[in-house]
Amino acid sequence: MGEYDVLTAALAVACAAVLGLAVALVRIRHRWQAAVGERGWLLERERESAAEAAIMAERDRIARELHDIVSHNVSLMVVQASAAREVLGTMPDEAATALRAVEDAGRGAMTDLRHLLGLLAPAQDGTDGDTAPGPGAGAVSTPLAPQPGLDRLGPLVDRISFAGLPVEVRISGEPRPLPQGIDVTAYRIVQEALTNALRHGDGGEAKVTVRYADHALRVEVLNTGPSVLTGAAPAAPRPRADGTGRGLIGLRERVAVYGGDLDARRRLGGGYRVRARIPLDRP
Repeated sequence: MGEYDVLTAALAVACAAVLGLAVALVRIRHRWQAAVGERGWLLERERESAAEAAIMAERDRIARELHDIVSHNVSLMVVQASAAREVLGTMPDEAATALRAVEDAGRGAMTDLRHLLGLLAPAQDGTDGDTAPGPGAGAVSTPLAPQPGLDRLGPLVDRISFAGLPVEVRISGEPRPLPQGIDVTAYRIVQEALTNALRHGDGGEAKVTVRYADHALRVEVLNTGPSVLTGAAPAAPRPRADGTGRGLIGLRERVAVYGGDLDARRRLGGGYRVRARIPLDRP
């Protein structure tokens, strides 16, 4: 009986050990499943957060592009329409010229908006096409033009000058091809600064300086105006529009993407200054 008791006790201990091991394994499995579930939830939250951030970034980019397109062209249209109204009865030829400029600015805005919306809306067959809807049942093929760069400063300056703000452009350093994003950003800086000078300025003129340095691109836009020190009266009042500040905020965000900085402020001698520095050797 002694040997039987020993075997019984050993079997009981072994069964208890197996049962304890099984319970431990079950607990470990439950903990592992809980950890996997929590990790999956965290990964899902991270994916959702990344998707939300990407959506917000895209919304901000589209808002900046829309602001640049609409603000610039509508400002030109307002100035030219005001000029046409003032001379409509006395100088019909000049009024007609101003109205043609309004028409051109409107067409330019519609073209830019169509290109921007064409990037957002898929084609009717579900693919990313380059067609825009036109009259009739079909679609008219509209190639998507690249975004503007510094090579289009000439037409921009011509439009601003024709609207009544003389602009002088100075290029220093050796011009060279720029990364597309930096090229677009530099153009938008000049466009926004000149548009603001035209819309809010009181006469005067503007000077644009683009400097190709060894390691950075520098862009500066100055416009003259009444001095806050002398209290000089404005030379010629212009139509004004209340801005929201989105333009300058968008420019700072554009420049910050490339590690640069932008400064915009009033000048004590009169007018406004916008100055930006964008590194060209950043990896």
